[in-house]
Amino acid sequence: MEIGEVSSVNQRRQWLFVFLVGLFITNAITAELISNKLIEIPALFSIGETKFGPFTTIIGVIPWPVVFILTDLLNEFYGEKVVRRVSWITAILIAYCFIIVSVALAIPAKEIPNSSLATDHEFHKVFGQAQMVIVGSIAAFLFSQLMDATLFHWIKRKTGNKYIWMRSTGSTVISQMVDTIVVLYIGFVLPGALTFDQFLEIAPTNYFLKLIIAILLTPMIYLGHYLVKRYLRVSE
Repeated sequence: MEIGEVSSVNQRRQWLFVFLVGLFITNAITAELISNKLIEIPALFSIGETKFGPFTTIIGVIPWPVVFILTDLLNEFYGEKVVRRVSWITAILIAYCFIIVSVALAIPAKEIPNSSLATDHEFHKVFGQAQMVIVGSIAAFLFSQLMDATLFHWIKRKTGNKYIWMRSTGSTVISQMVDTIVVLYIGFVLPGALTFDQFLEIAPTNYFLKLIIAILLTPMIYLGHYLVKRYLRVSE
């Protein structure tokens, strides 16, 4: 490969990295900001008399599948150290975002009659999440991402470049178990919002939903690998 071609490939890798990290951070912060809303997902399927669903979960579950895919692509094409650094930076930026939100909450709103702008009560209702929920969500994000990176590369060292689905889905399945346990326990059990019995009832349901999402994302992971390789013009 000539010098000009090497330079072109490096530029493509740099621009792709900037895009993937930017999209990763955007989705992670957005998921945290919109999570103060519960939604119900209807039953996904049934076996005999047993129905799997409906599930009650937070609206923040919508951006997380994108985070799963981006974590896999960063792991695959940029390495474990990069994912760890990006995870730490993202956790810091999530905390920074909540600091800005806290400042915004502390500043009184100017009440304008017949205005569609948010009042203090409305603003607090949307953005005034409990501090322990914030701590739990940041801790869960960081623990799960660092575990995902470690497991991904452990599986890859054992299997080589084969079995993309195994290292991608396998690492996600285990890391999201950690995410579910940490965020619910720190954010809800410790402050007393949930009893331990309620935690034992809710945690498996939330994890099962994440497990289904991870499995359904497998074709998208293969598509992502194909598109990245085509953009970088690399072969197997």
